Amino acid sequence: GTGEFTQLLNSLCTAIKAISTAVRKAGIANLYGIAGSTNVTGDQVKKLDILSNDLVINMLKSSFSTCVIVSEENKDAVIVETEKRGKYIVCIDPLDGSSNIDCLVSIGTIFAIYRKVSPDEPSGKDALQPGRNLVAAGYALYGSATMLVLATSAGGVNCFMLDPAIGEFILVDRDVKIKKKGNIYSLNEGYAKYFDPAVTEYLKKKKFPEDGSSPYGGRYIGSMVADVHRTLVYGGIFLYPANSKSPKGKLRLLYECNPMAFVIEKAGGIATTGHQAILDIVPEDIHQRVPVVLGSPDDVKEYLEIVKKHSAK
Repeated sequence: GTGEFTQLLNSLCTAIKAISTAVRKAGIANLYGIAGSTNVTGDQVKKLDILSNDLVINMLKSSFSTCVIVSEENKDAVIVETEKRGKYIVCIDPLDGSSNIDCLVSIGTIFAIYRKVSPDEPSGKDALQPGRNLVAAGYALYGSATMLVLATSAGGVNCFMLDPAIGEFILVDRDVKIKKKGNIYSLNEGYAKYFDPAVTEYLKKKKFPEDGSSPYGGRYIGSMVADVHRTLVYGGIFLYPANSKSPKGKLRLLYECNPMAFVIEKAGGIATTGHQAILDIVPEDIHQRVPVVLGSPDDVKEYLEIVKKHSAK
């Protein structure tokens, strides 16, 4: 090894620490004129998602370990300057759930790391790899504490808590596994009008179980990192299926679904579109959207059985 991967992870951790500090409103006094500055409205203040994007991209470039960076915030792939290039491709959602920022709901950063496979000049095409090729992926959750969840191709899923007193990530959970079956379902039921019949039937089974068991609890935060992390920790199922309004689903494959699917599969769960494993999809576009259903294996299998039944009709 050249130590490039370590440099990459280190720079990512530094960016995550900086974003965590910004999300927790460090230095807010300056924005509100406590020092007598004129800027009470926060004019020149960068929005958190733009700031996070700049932080991540600058840190990754200066790690000398990446050649292509795909970000949710950039229409085109960012090609790293020749003199700073390394062998990795990073797909990133610098601040996922940013519509939740203003009401202080938990948000996060999602990342996926690939090796460059083609010998050609780096381009956005390098990021169009199926999730099976991932070297590592994971997310940071800026919740009541900041946690980093990392899955690697060679290892399992490890969770690190940010200790703000020393500014370091401490390993708190090693080789995390998801429950075989949970008792929570998670999706935006406000879209019920547009649901596919299979989704409607599955939800009915969760709410009105025919075998006399207790109904599932419903939990939906609307911030993917928070919802997926709860699914990992407590078990259950998370769905953002396709519907008649978003026939391709809404979440993005490269920097939302693939990294989360990688974590969930490494933890022993399943992540699917309903028709194929998320990690098997060969991407065609860097901002491609896909339907996603993930979580405890028994719960996702039950959903897939219902989908199969409806497809056969």
